[in-house]
Amino acid sequence: MTESSLGNLRILDLSRILAGPTCTQMLGDLGADVIKIERKDHGDDTRKWGPPFVAPKDGPATESAYYIAANRNKKSVEIDFGDPADLDRLLALMAGADVVVENFKPGGLKKFGLDYEQVAARFPQLVWCAISGFGKTGPNAHRPGYDLLAQGYGGLMSITGARDGEPMKVGVGITDLCTGLHATVAILAALRHRDATGQGQLIDLSLVDVQMAMLANQGTNYLVSGQSPTRAGNEHPNIVPYQVFEVADGHVIVAVGNDEQYRRFCALIGRPELADDPRFVTNALRIENRAEIISLIAATLADLSRDTLLSGMEARGIPGGPINTIGEVLESDQARARGMKIEMTQDHANAGTVPLIGNPIKMSRTPVTYRFAPPKLGADTESVLGDL
Repeated sequence: MTESSLGNLRILDLSRILAGPTCTQMLGDLGADVIKIERKDHGDDTRKWGPPFVAPKDGPATESAYYIAANRNKKSVEIDFGDPADLDRLLALMAGADVVVENFKPGGLKKFGLDYEQVAARFPQLVWCAISGFGKTGPNAHRPGYDLLAQGYGGLMSITGARDGEPMKVGVGITDLCTGLHATVAILAALRHRDATGQGQLIDLSLVDVQMAMLANQGTNYLVSGQSPTRAGNEHPNIVPYQVFEVADGHVIVAVGNDEQYRRFCALIGRPELADDPRFVTNALRIENRAEIISLIAATLADLSRDTLLSGMEARGIPGGPINTIGEVLESDQARARGMKIEMTQDHANAGTVPLIGNPIKMSRTPVTYRFAPPKLGADTESVLGDL
C-alpha cells in the first residue's frame, strides 16, 4: 500500500460550497480520513448547482459537476442539527478528530453548543479552522461571504477586465480556492504546533483577508505610489510587452520578462530597430511609452500565424504560449502526462466512473491517492456513526 503523508489524521468537514471543501479535499488527497458532515435531507448546496450533473444509473441526478470538483476522498454523514441525539453523535466524532473545518457564519454554531470556545473546553487538542466572509472581528464580521462578493470587496474586480469595460470577476471562484489553500497551510502549521505542545487552536480565516493578500504586487503598487491600479485588460502593470496579442489566426501570449528577451523578440518579428529605439530600450521606458510600443508590436504580429510566432519564440527562449480552451488543455498530452485528468469508480454513476481533475502535487515518497469518489449524501452515515 502507498504510504500517505496524513494517514493518521481525522478531519471533520462541516463546510460547504468551495473554500472549505477545497481544503478538506486536499487533506483527503494527502491521506487524511475526511468525514463530510452534511445537513440531513439537504447536504452541501453545491450538490444541486447544475446542470451539468453526473448521469445516474437510476433515479434523479444528485451530484452536480460543481459538487464533484471538491469532494473526493470524503465520507458523507448526515446530521440533523435539530436532533439532540445527533448533536451528541457529532460531539463524539469531534472527540476523536484532529481537525474541524467549518464555514458557518460567525456565531452560527453557538446555538447548537458547537462553536470553537464550547468545544475546545472539552477537547483542547482540537485544531479548528473557521472560514467566513470577513472573519470573526471587524465591522463586517456579521456579513455573509461568497466568492463574488470577496472578489468585489477585496479589490480584485477593480483590476480585472478591459480598460473601458465593467469590473470583471475571474472565471472560477479564485478567492474560494485560494482560501482553501491558505486553510490547508494553516491547518498543517497548527497540527505541527499541536504535536509539539498538545494544544489545539482556532484558525480564523476570512475570504476578504485572503483576497487582499492575493493583490500581491498590485497591492504594493498602491502602497508605494498612493495610486490605485485600474483595469488594464491583459496588460501587465509592471512589464512590457507582457500581454495577449492578436495574430492572423487567433491570439497568443507574449511574456517578455527582461530587456534581453525583448531584444530577441524584436529580432524574431523582423523589427530589430525597436530594440535600439531610445523610447523602448529598458522595461521602465517601455512602461512609460506603453501605448506606442504596443501599437507597433500589435501591427507587426497581426500578419503572423500563431504557430509560426510561438515556435520562433520557443526556439529563442522567449516566454509565450497559446490560449487554450478548457477542453484543449484537459485533453492535451501535457494533462495526460501529468495525471491531471483522472477517472474514479462510482457505482451509482451511469458510466460506472466519474471524471475529475487530478491533484497537482507530485511527491516522490508519499504521493496523493484517490481512494473515494465524491459520495452520495449520507452514504457513510451508518458505517461512521456505527463505529462510535
